[in-house]
Amino acid sequence: MTDMLGATGTLRVPAAGAAGGLVLRAWRADDAETVIEAYGDPDIARWTTRAIAGPEDAQWWLDLQRRGREDGTRLSFAICADQLGPAEGSVLGNISLRWSEDTGREVAEVGYWTMAHARGHGVAPRALEALSAWAFEAFAHDGLRRVELLHQVDNLASCRVAEKGGYRFERILPAHPPYPRDGHLHVREAG
Repeated sequence: MTDMLGATGTLRVPAAGAAGGLVLRAWRADDAETVIEAYGDPDIARWTTRAIAGPEDAQWWLDLQRRGREDGTRLSFAICADQLGPAEGSVLGNISLRWSEDTGREVAEVGYWTMAHARGHGVAPRALEALSAWAFEAFAHDGLRRVELLHQVDNLASCRVAEKGGYRFERILPAHPPYPRDGHLHVREAG
């Protein structure tokens, strides 16, 4: 696989069948309204631990993504429709890769959400597959060997995305605050 993360910090996902291409790019300050819209969706808010209700909350969230990129603990991307030419289209979702201090660089965790208008079009599985493949290549020298995907047991959509993205189910995790229900742990390993 070639390095798909261009000089602009974007990851391009080619079109597949009837589905158009995707662009994964860094979140920008002017994306605040999109973040507010996303977190106002009950299907996203249900699975998150913090409400994003207005411009200050959205700015906090965008700052968190920027700081994570700067300090190397989180790479968060806006999933956008790929348009002809250099510009990307509307935001379709979010996908992030993050590391914890406990696991060093060997194990990362992936998370995502999809805007209501983009659901059911294969956006999340395609973005997950592309980001995962890129991460194993890009961070091989750091020792990345495993990416984990966690979701609550009743989040059936995330379970389907995990399976489509090549993540195998490993085990059930007991409920742990702030998550009120048991969870699924799906994993994908290098190689």
